Amino acid sequence: MEPILLIVSSWWWIGPAAVGAGAATYAGMTTRNRRARRLELDAARAEESQAYRDLVAARARLRTAQADLLTAKSRSSVPPAHAADARRELQAARQDEKTASLALRASRTRVKAGYAQYRAASSHDPLPIDRLYAAHDSVNTRWLAYETDVDKALTYPQMTDPRHPATVVFLRAQREALVKRPTLRDRVTPQQFLEYRVAVRHLEATFAEAERQSGVPGAPRPSSAGATAAAGLTAAAAVLSEIADRLPALIARIPPPRTNEPPAGRVP
Repeated sequence: MEPILLIVSSWWWIGPAAVGAGAATYAGMTTRNRRARRLELDAARAEESQAYRDLVAARARLRTAQADLLTAKSRSSVPPAHAADARRELQAARQDEKTASLALRASRTRVKAGYAQYRAASSHDPLPIDRLYAAHDSVNTRWLAYETDVDKALTYPQMTDPRHPATVVFLRAQREALVKRPTLRDRVTPQQFLEYRVAVRHLEATFAEAERQSGVPGAPRPSSAGATAAAGLTAAAAVLSEIADRLPALIARIPPPRTNEPPAGRVP
């Protein structure tokens, strides 16, 4: 009996140590799993913070451009070319401020969507990084079909021609996506996730454009509505800015009313 008591008194700490190590391991695995499932939400929050900083910088640029234009107008010795440059800078600053404001609104919407998706996700759903891996691998698989399928290679030779402009752009996007692809899926940071997501989206867009220019049936057609609307907004902003700049001069040209004449329509 005494040897047993001696052994127990000497090695009693093994049990609590083993339990503590197991608990720490389980807590670490649970934390990593939760962080991996929250990765898209954390990336959206980081994108929102960056969009807010960009908006602050755009507003500071807008104030500086307004001050420079007022300074150019107030000094008669300033050449007209400098005033025109200041006016163009003000128009560009206004457009950048509007773009940054819209980007911030879009990032806040993505944060709300990411939070709702995170709350609705279950343990059986794929992780956000796994979804990006799948999208990346899907594009590579579709492109390899043009390399391995003889019929596709003969029908659409531009898809494998490195001299074709659209194919060159796609190959560059493919290389960039491969560089941005994280190797350790359990240790991906929100910034790495953002950069990889941008690379994968660019890869998908360039592949679709390469297929469109090669004449592949079912390839998406580019929409010029967004570019037309943006051009229209830019032109309208330029016209309004020009009117706002000329309004004080037009008001100054209006002659003041004469006090010694009776009002119109009244006989003295």
